[in-house]
Amino acid sequence: MIRLLAEERAVVAQYIYSLCAITLDQSKDYLIEGRLSPVAEKAGCRSLLELVNRARADATGALKRSIINEITTNETLFFRDSSPFDLLRYKIIPEVIDRRSKTSQRVPLRIWSAACSTGQEIYSIAMVLAELLGDLSRYQIRLVGTDISDQAVAKASAGIFSHLEVSRGLVDSARAKYFVSHPEGWKICDELRSLVNFRRLNLMEDFSSVGKFDVVFCRNVAIYFNEPDRASLFNRIEQRMEPDGYLVIGSMESLSGICPQFESKRHLRSVYYQSKTAAVVNAPATSAPSLMALSRLASSPAAPATARPADSTAVRPALTFGSRK
Repeated sequence: MIRLLAEERAVVAQYIYSLCAITLDQSKDYLIEGRLSPVAEKAGCRSLLELVNRARADATGALKRSIINEITTNETLFFRDSSPFDLLRYKIIPEVIDRRSKTSQRVPLRIWSAACSTGQEIYSIAMVLAELLGDLSRYQIRLVGTDISDQAVAKASAGIFSHLEVSRGLVDSARAKYFVSHPEGWKICDELRSLVNFRRLNLMEDFSSVGKFDVVFCRNVAIYFNEPDRASLFNRIEQRMEPDGYLVIGSMESLSGICPQFESKRHLRSVYYQSKTAAVVNAPATSAPSLMALSRLASSPAAPATARPADSTAVRPALTFGSRK
């Protein structure tokens, strides 16, 4: 392994920050060494400083992309921490549909996984929708997964997962229903794959082109951002949310003190955020019996049928940063 020398750490850490806004202090030197040593060795570099200098001079951008892929890609799994998916199923989706059904027969439903990594989060969301809504053609569903890592986005787009990846977070019935056998393991079924659009996106750059969303998942993205960068990120995410939209962040994250325009709210075991100016409409829809059924689900604490009970302590926070997780 190539060691990170004391005299070069400031330059290397600053370069990483310039690529993806991740602030890594000396306690994370092991992470820099572990992630970037293979990249440096493959490129024939004798030090991590040489790797940075080579990446800056590389007109193709290949080394820069390799560094981003290694630094930002980390562990993810289906239905990671079941609480946000309980929140989606029993609170957010019923409320969004009840409100939107008053103005549209074919209800629009737009959800953004802002750091989707290799796709497990946004595909978990798609499974929740399929279980909850039944006939998806009755809704205008737009699911978007973005990540800064080209490698992660490519894997997410392919929708192919190993036997180990599929076994983590999914019950057997969900695998049988939403995946088909593939030589490399399992492939997400066409019905769910067709719901999701993936693209590369750096969340520290302008992302106004992604459109507007009813729900934004941005979990475990800003853990290693400094406070000004966290505030900037969530301020810009607010601009991509509908006025009554929902923001879901990681269980170890908080917007308290950095984004005063957001109000934290709690449902079951989850915390979510809405703009303090959100137009919350509580009157239930009366035109569709199925929506009344969804409203009844909102009071049930049962876990989603597709999710295993999550051991959130067993998985360290993901270093997954968007464009594309």
